[in-house]
This record gives sequence, C-alpha cells and structure tokens, in this order.
Amino acid sequence: MMFAMSRRPCIAANWKMNKSISEADDFLDEFLPTQSAEGPEVVICPTYLALARVAERCAGTPVRSAAQNMYFEDSGAFTGEVSAPMLLELGVDGVILGHSERRQYFGETDPALARKVRRALSAGLMPILCVGESLEQRECGDTESVLSGQVLADLAEVHTDDLDRVVIAYEPIWAIGTGVTATTDQAQEAIHFIRNLLRSRDPEMAERVRILYGGSVKPDNAAELMSQPDIDGALVGGAALDPAGFGAIVDASRGSGS
Repeated sequence: MMFAMSRRPCIAANWKMNKSISEADDFLDEFLPTQSAEGPEVVICPTYLALARVAERCAGTPVRSAAQNMYFEDSGAFTGEVSAPMLLELGVDGVILGHSERRQYFGETDPALARKVRRALSAGLMPILCVGESLEQRECGDTESVLSGQVLADLAEVHTDDLDRVVIAYEPIWAIGTGVTATTDQAQEAIHFIRNLLRSRDPEMAERVRILYGGSVKPDNAAELMSQPDIDGALVGGAALDPAGFGAIVDASRGSGS
C-alpha cells in the first residue's frame, strides 16, 4: 500500500452507543491477544460507561483508548459533560470530536469544536476530528465548500506546529451506517482536498497529518480504500463491534505504515 513514509496508519473503532462493560470485556478478550506493536495504531472508542474498563485493559498493550466526546471546560455547571482532566485520570489517549451524529443530533458547532480541539491538544489527548458532507450537499456540488468550512473553522485555534497531532476523519454523512460506501475515487478525492487545505497553512506539516476515511468501512472494502495515497486509515462504526471483523480491517492495513 501507498501510505506516506512519515504517516503511520490509524484504525479507530467507534462503538457509538453500543456495548456494556461486560460486552466490552468479551470483545477485548478476543481482540487484544491478536494485536502486536507492528503495523497501524489501533484505537478503541467505547461508551463512557465502558471507557474506564477499556482504558485499563488497553494500558500496556499496543491498543489505545479514546472517548467519543468531551467538553472544552475543565469543570463547572455543564450537566452531562466530561472534561479533558477526567479523561486523563482514566488513562485515555484520545477523543473523537465533531462526529456527524454529534453535529446533527446534539447541535455541535464549529466554534465549539475549535475550542474542544485546542483543549484536547493542550491536555495531551489525540483529537480525532470528524468532517463530512450530507447527501444533499454532495448532490448540490457543495462538498468542497462544506469541507473547507469545517476544516478551517475547527482547526482555527490550532497552532501550525501542532497540526500533525490532530487526526482528521473524513466521514461523508450519506455513507455512515447506510451500507453505502464512498467509492475509492470519491474518498481519495475528498481526502486529497482536505490535505490541500492543510497545505495552505503549511505544506510540510500537511504531509504529516493523518486523514482517515469513515463510512460503512468493512473487511471487504478496507484494503482498497486504504490503498489510496492520501487515506491513512479508517474510523470504523458497525464493523468495529465484532472483534473478528474489526481485526480483519486492522489486518488490511498492516505493513502499510512507516
């Protein structure tokens, strides 16, 4: 595969609102023994309920853990929110920010995301920033304007020297949970466009930022998607709930990194 030598592939499992603590244990019982330090960076993103258990069990293994969201303040009257210091206390390595479901169902805004990305970086957490267009926006020819608006706004408070600490996940909304996957050409074209946006800030740094594809990624399409020069891995939803299926996606990228 054609990953840039300076970019290690990343395969992240977004469990969304699935798996209890016991179910997370069952998954890890099967999945962790199959993983080695060679190949891609593997990240499990469970529910908050199972996050402490997953972080504890992944500690000392090649697999990392990440939350599915966090707030930009460290404490206060923000009912239902979780802060960066709380995640750090659990031993969490990263956090998904700006997933389309957070934007669509919970009113996530780009100004808030800019603050979240900045806070995650300052805490030493790896932000996995999600961007992507709806089917209506794609059909209207607005894909590039949507991606430009999201990427530039969400990274507005990130210092150029820190850009390569952000992982970006391109997730076309029309391909999430629908069984419809962007074609290889569509995914590569959009992710190449995102990389060009980063080049406008710093050409060298843009080559170091990892950009993932997400949207109905499965074992049978993962290798083709990740064969593209600008696609550095995958953010996996439904297929990440099965340890064997997720393992097959991880295997599809092994030997592809630096």
